[in-house]
Amino acid sequence: MAAAQGAFSLREVMAAFQSCVTEQREVLLGPYLRGWRGLVRFLNGLGAIFSFISKDAVTKIQIMESYCGGEKKEEYRTMQSMVRYELNGGLVDLEQRSAHPNSGCRTVLRLHRALHWLQLFLEGLRTAQQDASTSTICTDSYNASLAAYHPWIVRKAATLAFCTLPSRDAFLEVMNVGGPEEAVEMLGDALPHIRDVYGITEELYAQHRLLDLP
Repeated sequence: MAAAQGAFSLREVMAAFQSCVTEQREVLLGPYLRGWRGLVRFLNGLGAIFSFISKDAVTKIQIMESYCGGEKKEEYRTMQSMVRYELNGGLVDLEQRSAHPNSGCRTVLRLHRALHWLQLFLEGLRTAQQDASTSTICTDSYNASLAAYHPWIVRKAATLAFCTLPSRDAFLEVMNVGGPEEAVEMLGDALPHIRDVYGITEELYAQHRLLDLP
């Protein structure tokens, strides 16, 4: 059953990321962006403290959706075809952000980094004890991923905001799959698909030396 309009559904996110990877181990951008739309609903459901990430993600999703539905949509069918097309066409700023600030490669890289944080955070929620501090889980996940790419003032604001996070059970309720036990089980099913997509993207970007795009 589909989730209510605007509500987060872990099942829908899992289905999207599950359908991302082809038999050739390529990442389809359509399902990837659908998965991200679902993750944005998760962030929005947690309140304004995550808006600094969710608003930026929405902007990036919209940029990529315009590519995927545009004149060159065949070039943006997969992550791999996008990288080939943009690199071969000189559409990526490898040295400094100037001529192509909204290239697909740069835009996806920002989503990719944020996906790593969410993956670590959700894994932390899944494996933590019931009384574990969600603030600590979130902060540790952030410091191991997104923090390296944010200026000090953003890092400070983020870690202060994380101190106000609700309990672990409250987070698991937001998953909309039943009680905490059902949510933990569903996360166990969903996270391998997110990890797989993240790993393929990381390898692709490393292969083409795109992990540090300005």
